[in-house]
Amino acid sequence: MRPPGRGARRAGRRRGGHRRTDRADVSRFALRDLLSEAVAGVLQRPARSVLTALGTVLGIGSFVAVLGLTATTSSQIDGRFNALTATEVTVEDIGAADGSAIGVSFPDDAADRIERLNGVSDAGVYWPVSLPDGAGVRASPVGATVGEEETQVAAAGPGVLRAAQPTLEAGRLFDEYHEKEAVPVAVVGSGMAARLGITTLESRPVVFIGDRPFTVIGIIGDVRRKTDLLLSVVVPGSVAAREWGEPGAESPARMLISTELGAATQIADQAPLALDPAHPERFKAVPPPDPKALRDTVGSDLNQLFLLLAVVCLVIGAVGIANTTLVAVLERTGEIGLRRTLGARAGHITSQFLAESAALGTVGGLVGTALGALTVVAVAVAREWTPVVHPTTLLAAPLIGLVTGLLAGAYPAWRASRIEPAEALRR
Repeated sequence: MRPPGRGARRAGRRRGGHRRTDRADVSRFALRDLLSEAVAGVLQRPARSVLTALGTVLGIGSFVAVLGLTATTSSQIDGRFNALTATEVTVEDIGAADGSAIGVSFPDDAADRIERLNGVSDAGVYWPVSLPDGAGVRASPVGATVGEEETQVAAAGPGVLRAAQPTLEAGRLFDEYHEKEAVPVAVVGSGMAARLGITTLESRPVVFIGDRPFTVIGIIGDVRRKTDLLLSVVVPGSVAAREWGEPGAESPARMLISTELGAATQIADQAPLALDPAHPERFKAVPPPDPKALRDTVGSDLNQLFLLLAVVCLVIGAVGIANTTLVAVLERTGEIGLRRTLGARAGHITSQFLAESAALGTVGGLVGTALGALTVVAVAVAREWTPVVHPTTLLAAPLIGLVTGLLAGAYPAWRASRIEPAEALRR
């Protein structure tokens, strides 16, 4: 605070010796003085200042981390959608949906017709097998017999297994030879293999589906599509049709098609005509969802969820600043009274405490931004992802810390400005 200037004293003398104390004696609080007082107030109790700023650090750090992780996760989801969902087409047999006596609409060479289309990687027809009453699946001679309980048996062409992109634990998949010659072989998923007690193929295990034996030639450990295969016994479609009949209305046949990236929509349009040019209406091709719309939807949901969590963290930090600043006001009542006695106005006291809380909020925002960005990078490196943090987030975070500090210090500063000098000096 500075005393009245020389110009003000001269003006008072020119007005007949009567000093205009109503304007000339008003003390001033320059911006440089305000900043120096705020810095001094923060550094006066460094431990308390660090603990006070810790709330803003956590809030801003959470804000930057959750937004960065959301952007990074959305980027990874987009990549996976492009790799899997965008390259999968399913064709359903709806020829008998109107009640007509049409059997299976898929022709015998359905897989060959589809695989001749440009952009198709693998294709095949599959359906769940309806076993006769009382029929079940049991293993022999590996492990204990699990009994003839009902289990899932799937009939599939070789293209279905390839399109599912399986990872084999042991053995191999059946191929076109097994399909053409109707060889009684089976491939079991890891879940079904554990249920049947099959852990190795060295003992040439056999599964009995009803009374019909099937030699197990492969165990699937994982699949990227059709995860239900992990809990199924899969046999060639020709064998299933011979033993238990063609698929019917209760177990309709479907076709799984894997395509090259970007070709799925076109293949979905061409598949019904390629399967039966005379009756394409008997097939319903399901194209993959639009990756951009799906990505935007998932990203929007994640942003809303994580942004809410960040706001909660920030509010907690603001409450911490407000509480600590209010305690500081009570402890510094004598100092406030002394300043008021020396000529400081209520506005000066308000500005001083607002500047201190704003300084704490800004420092907390800068530190929190750095910690949040480092968290995103660390998580991305650990998961082998590409870290994504929008520049807008990095620029806005320190400003949010500043605003949080100002809002948190508003009430304590107002309380400090209301303290009367005489009352403060008596304490």
